[in-house]
Amino acid sequence: QAQFVESGGDLAQPGGSLRLSCVGSGKTVSAYHMSWFRQAPGKQREWVATILKTGTTTYANSVKGRFTISRDDAANAIYLQMNNLQPEDTAVYRCNHVGQITSWGQGTQVTVSS
Repeated sequence: QAQFVESGGDLAQPGGSLRLSCVGSGKTVSAYHMSWFRQAPGKQREWVATILKTGTTTYANSVKGRFTISRDDAANAIYLQMNNLQPEDTAVYRCNHVGQITSWGQGTQVTVSS
């Protein structure tokens, strides 16, 4: 099944950094505006950031100034650089295209704890 595959999640200390990757598997990233989302335990899925095909980016207020979304169409991938991580960033992170979504990948777990 064509999907996006996330990786890079890990356990990080508060104030630490992680870089998440999202690669198209049977899907061409360059064809889409792309977003990162996250879902913490017991909470609804939350939008984190979007990068358009032009490279224009937007961020949720909760991550603005700490997270950076980028894309490398040649690598068929997008990335999320996360700095100054906080415990409230703990969640499963998933990527997907902008628009009607019919399926999700498994995501990657980010846990921020001392």
